[in-house]
Amino acid sequence: MNFRTQQAANRRKTIGLLVGMGVLVWLVALAALTYFGQSTTAIVPLAVGIALVSVWGSYYGSDKLVLTMTGAKLIQESDNPKLFGLIQEITIASGLPMPKVAIVIDSAPNAFATGRNQDHALIAFTTGILDVMDRDQLQGVIAHELAHVANRDTLVSAVAATTAGAIAILSDMLMRMMWFGGGRDRDRSGGNPLLLVFSLLILILAPIAAVLLKSAISRKRESLADATAVAFTRNPAGLRSALEVLERDSTVVHQKSNSIAHIWIESPLDAKAVSKMFSTHPPIAERIAVLKAMESLN
Repeated sequence: MNFRTQQAANRRKTIGLLVGMGVLVWLVALAALTYFGQSTTAIVPLAVGIALVSVWGSYYGSDKLVLTMTGAKLIQESDNPKLFGLIQEITIASGLPMPKVAIVIDSAPNAFATGRNQDHALIAFTTGILDVMDRDQLQGVIAHELAHVANRDTLVSAVAATTAGAIAILSDMLMRMMWFGGGRDRDRSGGNPLLLVFSLLILILAPIAAVLLKSAISRKRESLADATAVAFTRNPAGLRSALEVLERDSTVVHQKSNSIAHIWIESPLDAKAVSKMFSTHPPIAERIAVLKAMESLN
């Protein structure tokens, strides 16, 4: 599979997963109306509104928020001319504007990209990744991070997080209503018992399904970024070699919060502690295998 086929496949899968999130919201709303009646209609826009305010607020301030959470410090071209030169090469190849650049003082090799759009992008590197990677490897990492910018992955992640958040808030509100007497009208209405049980199951399982879908979307965006990076560099060996360095390294960045784990090129969360279904990244061995396949085609 070449990089264009890989890009197209991951875009299609992302769209399918986002549609799945929309269907899940519809199911939760339907379950609410079935279980509680028309009195719950106003809760749906309320839950969506709360999720929109919280997630989109952080989306618009994502660069400043992530800088604070990771301890990254902005640098100028005079601080690291070679790094800026490599980044400029990829911006020329990709047609992207020059992003802000930051450094994280951390011996674990890793990198990330953030920012709400291409004109407000930021890419950051740990001191560890700058120390251990050669020019081709670092070029692959830069291309991967700029691919996230080009593919508007922060926007896709915000949409997924907003939807998952709305589902969680809505389900929580409805479950509280159920336990505190919100079902009295339902009892008087003589609803179908099977439909009521089905609705209750949806309210219980929907938040878990939303988290699984959000994680799956993140994994597809990582795979898409790998393929897009190859489109920028025409050199799958560089990124493949960089991922092999990350695979061999056992150190983990200090800032490994769940809330920002998805932004790193390699998830800082212990793979043994996180189910593959909930992981925000494809297994690094799988990513390497795909890049090797691209090399063989070249």
